[in-house]
Amino acid sequence: MRNLYRSLCKAEMVICGVGFIFLVAFVFMSAILRFFRISMSWNIDLAMFLLAWTAFLGADIAWRSGQLVGVDLITRNLPQGLQKIIEILLYGVIFCALVLIIIFGIKLAITERIRTYQSIPIPYSLVTLSIVVAGSSMAFSTILKIRRSIINFNKKGASA
Repeated sequence: MRNLYRSLCKAEMVICGVGFIFLVAFVFMSAILRFFRISMSWNIDLAMFLLAWTAFLGADIAWRSGQLVGVDLITRNLPQGLQKIIEILLYGVIFCALVLIIIFGIKLAITERIRTYQSIPIPYSLVTLSIVVAGSSMAFSTILKIRRSIINFNKKGASA
C-alpha cells in the first residue's frame, strides 16, 4: 500500500512538473506568436487547462509536504497536548471541507460535460475534474496527517 501511495505521489509530481513546463511553453509561444501577429487561440485554451491541473495538483503536493503557510501565533504558547488536539481538530475541519469540494466538484464536472473549449475539442469537465482528483488526493493526505498526529500524540502522552 505504501509503495502504491509513493508511486502515485511521484507520478503526481511528474505530471505537475511536466504540465507546468508545457504551460509556460504555451504561454511564451503564444506571446511570441502574437508579437508576429499570428493568433493561435488553442495555446491559451490549452494553457488554461494545464493551469487548472498544475495548480490543484501543486496544492496537493504542497499540502502533503507541509509547504503551505501555517499560522501558529495563537497555538504556539499553548501546552503541547492542547496544540496536538487543536491540530487534529483542524485537520478534521480541512477533511470535511475537502469532502464538500469533492462532492461539488463532481456535480460541476457533470454539469460542464457538454461545454467544450472554443478552439480545441476537449470537454470543459476535464478541467473541473482536476478539483475532484486533487481534492481526493488531499483528503487522503489529510487522513494520513490525522493518523500521524494521533500516533505522535499517543507516543508523547505515554512518555509523559
